[in-house]
Amino acid sequence: MYYIVETDKSFENAVSDLEAAVKNHAFGVLHIHDLGATLRSKGIAFEEQCKIFEVCNPGQAAKVLSIDMRLNMALPCRISVFTENAKTIIGLIKPAQMLSALSQDESLLQIATEVEATIIKMIDEAK
Repeated sequence: MYYIVETDKSFENAVSDLEAAVKNHAFGVLHIHDLGATLRSKGIAFEEQCKIFEVCNPGQAAKVLSIDMRLNMALPCRISVFTENAKTIIGLIKPAQMLSALSQDESLLQIATEVEATIIKMIDEAK
């Protein structure tokens, strides 16, 4: 269900390299949520770093939505860069497995599988 890799890079370098990899694969970064900073700004003692990238390939998203508009609730894809026990980690919930839980449409599964393969390449490049 997850694809998770550990990297020897610093958190900041992994974030920067992931952002570049996303753009290199014709996806866009819609937003980056700095979850760690948000929690700390609310007075919560949260030591780890965590940035969540919302990424999208407009062509693939349009295909998914033309088949089943309800799946807008599963978009965009999210990739997380976070620290845990002094290690930097990059990961995502695999789109194909997630989408197969929401729909049995074979064409949707094919799109999700293509997107998943591309996102895994992005993560591996950023690693």
